[in-house]
Order: sequence, then structure tokens, then C-alpha cells
Amino acid sequence: MELLYDIALFFYHLLIRVTAPFHRKSRLMVTGRRNWQEELRRRRLPGETYVWVHCASLGEFEQGRPLIEALRKEKPGLKVALTFFSPSGYEIRKNYPQADLVAYLPFDTRRNASAFTDILRPSVAFFVKYEFWFHTLEALHQQNIPVYLVSGIFRKSQPFFSDTPWGKWYRQVLARFTHLFVQDENSEQLLRTIGISRCTVSGDTRFDRVAAIADGSQPLPLVDKFSGGRQLLVAGSTWKPDEELLVPFVEASRGWKFIIVPHEVTPANINRLTRMLKTPPLLYSQATEANVTGHDVMVIDSVGILSSVYRYGTIAYIGGGFGVGIHNILEAATFGLPLFFGPNFQKFREAVDLVELGAAFPVTTTASFMSRLSGLTSVPEAMARARQASSTYVKNNLGATSKILAAVFP
Repeated sequence: MELLYDIALFFYHLLIRVTAPFHRKSRLMVTGRRNWQEELRRRRLPGETYVWVHCASLGEFEQGRPLIEALRKEKPGLKVALTFFSPSGYEIRKNYPQADLVAYLPFDTRRNASAFTDILRPSVAFFVKYEFWFHTLEALHQQNIPVYLVSGIFRKSQPFFSDTPWGKWYRQVLARFTHLFVQDENSEQLLRTIGISRCTVSGDTRFDRVAAIADGSQPLPLVDKFSGGRQLLVAGSTWKPDEELLVPFVEASRGWKFIIVPHEVTPANINRLTRMLKTPPLLYSQATEANVTGHDVMVIDSVGILSSVYRYGTIAYIGGGFGVGIHNILEAATFGLPLFFGPNFQKFREAVDLVELGAAFPVTTTASFMSRLSGLTSVPEAMARARQASSTYVKNNLGATSKILAAVFP
């Protein structure tokens, strides 16, 4: 089975190299790993003790970030090495100031894994949520370096729980973890069915992250003045299908204000959204004290302020539910906003939980959205219950980071 694993990864790596001249992400994956051993040797400070945190991409980084920042406070003598597999994480966070070293994880071959751990020599390693690289975990095991899974979540459909030869072989990857900190009891129970007992339900570190974001959110005076005390719907991380659902409501409604934040804030997306709206929107970059109250629709064409925008909202619509899955709903939930999103949300535990609690509402059409929204906002008691359920859910799930650190560094 190990041979099949190596063959599969060989062809995957070959595909990346072949497509690199034509595909930006592939190109970054190749160039970012060029001469990685020399770079790692150059940047690793001699005589220092490193904690290694590995994240697949940007989403996993947001789960690993509370751990890194808590380590900085509680263990100031330790250095932090942060690695990514994907360019979408590395390129955005390569200058992250809380890490002493940021790099790509080399492709998972036996030679690369052995060289990486030999050079970095971490005292402990944390893998966030999804990363299960056989050779890398084997190298850590061979060198007696403890490695922990953080914010792990497991489903019956994953290969570890299959009785096929591949599934049975792949289980040994999980056995290489010193301990697995998982998000929920279902994950713990699944692991125990295959003989993995070194696991603990600690929760999801993302809750600690969004709480920190909320505490540190910046006032946005222009957004505050734009809302003008009226009901404000904040649509975050939207894609075209989300916008097609929302625009008829935007055009038909009276008494509401709207802020729309595309998932990818590019000129093409901003122009597309502007053309979809009959009501001329105000771009945030063009907002002033003088013109901000004269519009009902604002489009955010700046990066990095969505989490601060949510604090001014009455309702949040979260995009992505008509694609592979919804985007981050916790940033809005921490401010106590009732949530709406498209139908593809079942893979996200927090979304399922909030739907069951009556704080979130999946919709498939403009009509279903308007019906559910009207049913909620027309009954003050229902609105209050949804807001309370949303914020309480986040508060009740805080503390995963401290649980993990207390277990690893007693």
C-alpha cells in the first residue's frame, strides 16, 4: 500500500509540475518549494527550540492561529515554525509576525520528510484539522517527536473507517499521532471504532479565533453612518449564485440597507455585481461623510474588514452555499446575528448546530429567503431568540486552545 501511496503522489506532483507554466497555483507550489532545504537551513536559528505548526491552507491557519498566539504568550522562549501545503495559505501569511519561520511543507516523500525533520528538529509538532501525510508523520515518529492533531473532525466516509486494504493501511497514519484533539464526540467515537484511543474532545479552536476577532474589531464610522439605524443585511463572501438570489430582494425591499462583500474582491467581481444591481451601489472605497447616507446598497471593495462589518448588521447572509460549501459563519455568529445561507452546509458542524438551534436558516431561492426573513423579522421575540442562540453558541464553545495547551504542556 505504501508503494501505491508513493505512486499516487508521484503522479500528483508530476501534474503540478506539468501545469506550472500555465496555472498560477501550480507555479507557486513549484517555485515556493525550490531549494527548500537550503532555505530551511538558512532560516532556522541554531540553538533555538522550535514548535512546528502545519496548516493545509488559509482556513486551517485560522484554526491554528489561536494556538500560535497562545504559545507566544505562555511559552515566549519557544520559536514557532509555520508551514503550509497550499499557496493560498503561504502567499497570504508568509509574513505573519507571530511565526519565526514560515515555509512550504515539502512534498511528502520519504527523503523529503526525513530531511525536513532533520533540519527543523522541532520539539513538538501540531497538525491542524486535515493534514495526514504518511512519510512526514512517520519521520516524526521515527525521531520520537510528539505530534498532535488539532481541531480534527472525522466522518464515516473518510478512508480510515473503510474495511478495504487501503483504509486499513491508512489507519496507521492516525496511529502516528501522539494524541488527537477533535471537535466533537462523533469524531471521538469513530476513532475508537478503529482502535484509536488517544483522542480527546477539545472543541474547535476557530471559536477562540472569532472571539478574538470580535474583541479586536475596528470601528468603521462610515459603515455606521451608512446604516443610519435601519435594518442592515450584511452579505459576506458571496459568489454569483448568492448574489443572484439576493439582488431581487435588494431591488424589491424598502426600509433595509445592504452591504455586500464578494468572496473575491477583484475588479471583475465588483463590476459584475455593480451591473447586476439596478440601484447604483456605493463602493466602500468611494464612501465619504457627505455621500454615505444617500445610498441603500454598499459594496465592499476592500480586503480584510468583513469581520468588522458584521458588528453593524441585523442579519447576515453567508456565501458559498451554492458551491462546495459555505464560508465562515462564526465571524457573524459571534456578534449575535441570525444567519442565512445556501443549501450546501451539511459538512460544517457549526452550521448544522445553528440550524438546529434556530439561529441559522438555509435557503434555496429568493422566495424562500424572503419568506424566512419576513417570518423572523416580523416577530420580535423570534428575532431575539435567534440572536441569543447565535451569540450563546459561540460563547459556549470557547476554550479549545487552552485545553490543548494544558494537555500538551502540563
